[in-house]
Amino acid sequence: MGNGPLIMDLKDICYAYHGVDDVLSHVNFSLHADERMGLIGGNGSGKSTFLHIIIGILRAHSGEMTIFGERVRTEQDFFRVRQRVGLLFQNSDDQLFSPTVLEDVAFGPLNLGKEPEEACEIARQTLTDLHLSGFEDRVTHTLSGGEKKLVALATILAMQPEILLLDEPTSGLDESTKNRLTEILGSLAISYIIVSHEYEFLISNTDTIYGMKNGILKYHGDSSSLHSHYHSHPAGEVSHQHSDT
Repeated sequence: MGNGPLIMDLKDICYAYHGVDDVLSHVNFSLHADERMGLIGGNGSGKSTFLHIIIGILRAHSGEMTIFGERVRTEQDFFRVRQRVGLLFQNSDDQLFSPTVLEDVAFGPLNLGKEPEEACEIARQTLTDLHLSGFEDRVTHTLSGGEKKLVALATILAMQPEILLLDEPTSGLDESTKNRLTEILGSLAISYIIVSHEYEFLISNTDTIYGMKNGILKYHGDSSSLHSHYHSHPAGEVSHQHSDT
């Protein structure tokens, strides 16, 4: 667990879609300023719903959320949260909508009130930091899947978030792009939560692992003590450590 200040605290969070049993069932979760967490579980276990609840795309039916020391209840509260918490969607096409890469990356800073010139400068610097210089005038919809993923990440990092949420960030990526993503994450001095089925990626990029099954969230331990193959456990398919006995 992290030693930094508590920046996110969720208590007894429940959520269900219409006509479906609880997708999230009495979830309790906390995140500290220096934590890097991984979240694993089978399809339909509630992982993406959990991320969407945090930033208000979906609203919990019950429970309490405190983020950055403030209770979060209303759309105005979530608007402030979304200025400080960035979500990388599983499908990059859900995140990219401007004609060119520069416009896409500059959109976030503009939305935060930056002047156009400053927003473009932030966007250019972010692309440089991610080794995407030269992409500024590329037409977004013509990019490869890996390029779209990196540009989508740039759109979030340009807003200088304090917490990053990543939903299956390696989905569809080749090894080279996965390695670039690992390099980028290693350079960030912010907390993040990664939802992924790729255990080696989680071990390389997180400190702690949680598992989710049937909307129930459980802590499983230190990422570095886990091995990459997995079995069926009470909280889902979870990497785990064998004893020596």
